Amino acid sequence: MILIVVKWPVRPEFDDQWPELVREFTDAVRAEPGNVFFEWSRSVDEPHTWVLVEGFRDAEAGAAHTSSEPFKKAVGQMPDWVSATPSIMYVDSPDLAGWGPMGEVQPRG
Repeated sequence: MILIVVKWPVRPEFDDQWPELVREFTDAVRAEPGNVFFEWSRSVDEPHTWVLVEGFRDAEAGAAHTSSEPFKKAVGQMPDWVSATPSIMYVDSPDLAGWGPMGEVQPRG
């Protein structure tokens, strides 16, 4: 599985619009056969920063993603919306299978 985390520093004027600006791209990626998850969150520590956590089944699925038309369209638009170069973390691991339960914390009661 491939795990990717990207921090997107968004121009302040686009911060509140971000989910709508990337909706078409988000929907397209989530529909890709090799996509496991694709989730946006707003950073609580860095103003005007959105964090994308994405997972793909394998390197082949990741390559299909980055060569897709929705990806090309998005990376063509996003330079107008970001305030700096996004930061990325990329992990390719055959041991990852997706989300699993956290053993250290269980609901009480």
